[in-house]
Amino acid sequence: MSTRKKYSLEYKQDAVRLVKTSDQSAAQIARDLGINPDLLTRWCREQAHVSPSKVFRGQGVPRDVELATLKRELALVKKERDFLKEAAVFFAKSTK
Repeated sequence: MSTRKKYSLEYKQDAVRLVKTSDQSAAQIARDLGINPDLLTRWCREQAHVSPSKVFRGQGVPRDVELATLKRELALVKKERDFLKEAAVFFAKSTK
């Protein structure tokens, strides 16, 4: 299984700046840089629609990470609870 490549903020900004200042297409620049053209296009779109301080934020805000962790934990606890309910019913039937 391959791991995702992570690019620095400066690299992303330089790549987007290169697209804006060059006569070449974004796809050609992406190929020259060795990245997927869709990725470079997304970086350009993100930079155009978001304020400069929020561009390329990365892996999400801590609140989102915490929420995802809590949702996974809740799902696990629900599975455990349901299993224990089924086990209680099973053992109640077998003792009669």
